[in-house]
Amino acid sequence: MKKEIKISVNGLQLGMYVSRLDRPWLQTGFSLQGLEIRDPKDIERIRTYCNYVYVDIEKGPAPEPRYWILAGDPSPQPSDPKHRGAKKIRKKSDSDEFHKLRKTTYKTTSRLASEVKVVERVTKKLRGSFDQFILDLRRSRELDLNVVKEGVSAMVDSIVRNPSAMMWVQQVKKLDEYTYSRALGTSVWCATFGRHLGMEKDVIKQLALGGILLDIGKSQISVSLLNKIGPLDEKEKGIMRTHVDLGIRILVGGKYAAGAKTLPVAVMQMIATHHERANGSGYPQGLDNDQIPILGRIAGIVDTYDALTSKHPYNPQRLQSSPHEAVAKLYGLRDTEFQVELIEQFIQAVGLYPTGSLVELSTGEVGVVVATNGLRRLRPTVMLLLNEQKEPIPEFRHLDLSKVKSGSTVAKGLPADAYGIDMKELFL
Repeated sequence: MKKEIKISVNGLQLGMYVSRLDRPWLQTGFSLQGLEIRDPKDIERIRTYCNYVYVDIEKGPAPEPRYWILAGDPSPQPSDPKHRGAKKIRKKSDSDEFHKLRKTTYKTTSRLASEVKVVERVTKKLRGSFDQFILDLRRSRELDLNVVKEGVSAMVDSIVRNPSAMMWVQQVKKLDEYTYSRALGTSVWCATFGRHLGMEKDVIKQLALGGILLDIGKSQISVSLLNKIGPLDEKEKGIMRTHVDLGIRILVGGKYAAGAKTLPVAVMQMIATHHERANGSGYPQGLDNDQIPILGRIAGIVDTYDALTSKHPYNPQRLQSSPHEAVAKLYGLRDTEFQVELIEQFIQAVGLYPTGSLVELSTGEVGVVVATNGLRRLRPTVMLLLNEQKEPIPEFRHLDLSKVKSGSTVAKGLPADAYGIDMKELFL
């Protein structure tokens, strides 16, 4: 089976193999059905006949994702990418973009405590299927994405019912399971963000699937480099950056089990562009904001947030940020590395004090955030754990700060292990 990608003719390069055109070959001046581009004149000849073509990536280089054409999309006419350093974004995306994205409004339909039990089962199964996928990949076996998709689908169903439960479990797991948290954590946040934006469930599933596969290309990088203690030198950084291209090649050109469907193009674009940045300072292509697909822009923000809030066992000098600190850092990158509107939407989705964060109230009481409250980002719902004297409360109680007219507010965020609190004992 051919591994074809539909692209604009603007994305053609030397060495590519054009397997199909947007019209019959007999209607063109080419004598053969199938063409390896060996001369710039070949590209110009194709341009005279076609708006788009199909490229077989098993027979030549893969095209840049910005030239890919999704089903129903017009042929893109992107400009060449330019590296713009740390400048602010000059060109804004369509101001109506987020209105167009919103297809529905979700309501919480399950209680946190009961949904957490469901989440434990769902994530355990998903982790097992993902680990098997990685093992098959490393051993060059046939890949079965269907089992991963099934796990992602169950995860999204839970997030739609009550996003706080999945966010809670992920925050707790993050304390001591780095590998688990980086893949599944990114997937959880992508799906949660998609729910907040009101995307259709099928799109949320694409976000979640892309999130869990963002760094799949690292499976092809040497373990010694991945596990290196301390900062990387420039050569090593260059090798690490190849994981984006490696991931696309794995997923597009992989050997799949019978009946296993390949990924939607939108998911592959998301993976290919999650390290691009709005001001053109990202990699591997240096795309500008409007050249980065919306799923790629979302993934870039989520991946950065999850990296900031994760432990770094192989880089002791890099400190783990609290959720509140990570949100503040992301906010500082608005209008440069990330689109302002998306950053603001993300902060609304996770809250300034995300679910699972330990906080101290203005009264001196200590609690853990169990739910965020939309636009009232400074007033989440908190489960109180310690009283004003920092003594354990015999019976935990919930306090919705958005409904408190005066008195208690969040004074500051706390480290995950503040005052000897073990959050794993609360629900899990």
